[in-house]
Amino acid sequence: MVNSIKDIGLFLRSLVFSIIFLMSLVFFSLLSIIVRPLPERIHYPLVTAWARLNIWVLKVVCGVKYQVEGTEHLPQGTAIALVNHQSTWETMALTFILPPQVWVLKKELLRLPFFGWGATTLKAIAIDRRAGRNAVEQMIEQGRNRLKSGKWVVIFPEGTRVAPGEKRRFKLGGAILSAQTGYPVVPVAHNAGKAWPRQQFIKRPGLITVRIGPVIKPEGLEAAQINQQAEAWIRAQVEQLEAQD
Repeated sequence: MVNSIKDIGLFLRSLVFSIIFLMSLVFFSLLSIIVRPLPERIHYPLVTAWARLNIWVLKVVCGVKYQVEGTEHLPQGTAIALVNHQSTWETMALTFILPPQVWVLKKELLRLPFFGWGATTLKAIAIDRRAGRNAVEQMIEQGRNRLKSGKWVVIFPEGTRVAPGEKRRFKLGGAILSAQTGYPVVPVAHNAGKAWPRQQFIKRPGLITVRIGPVIKPEGLEAAQINQQAEAWIRAQVEQLEAQD
């Protein structure tokens, strides 16, 4: 009986959050189009306020809190963030945990109503995965441009959301971008999948930890070595975080 009441409570709180999430998505996606002509310093905070709002609502309604460790590792200049991917949570939270940024995402996502509109106005790097090697070249060309403009590039090297306890090979794209442009890599690990599991409606109360790792400088390293260092650090941190749950 107690478990049933608890499950109903989790469902209702998740339902309230989802309603607010969708309503705010519609509002902010339309806002992103309206404010697009404004200077970047005004446009970016207005559009990414959607993420701040929903992370706050998630805490108040569903009891999902977070903490950030390792902010002292954030470099002064522009960088490439390689992040493990477990949930929708990190795609929102990283917009304000890390400096102003663009994401690397599937081209198909830009066609989605509302979300795609917002991602387009934020100049996301859209990749056609069916293009094979050309997809990497697309990312490098667009990534170099965004980095030069002062924006961080956030990449999920696993390519898709991976459930806690599972592993997926890290793709080389982000490391190649670092090796060819000279911009450093900042590895980021988290355990968001425990509170907001992939493909699940229920959000579970708990504390998400985001860990920012030491900068990996590309000088003298091949892309495979950059990728290996980032993957080793991220996997070790994720294992530690999951062991604490």
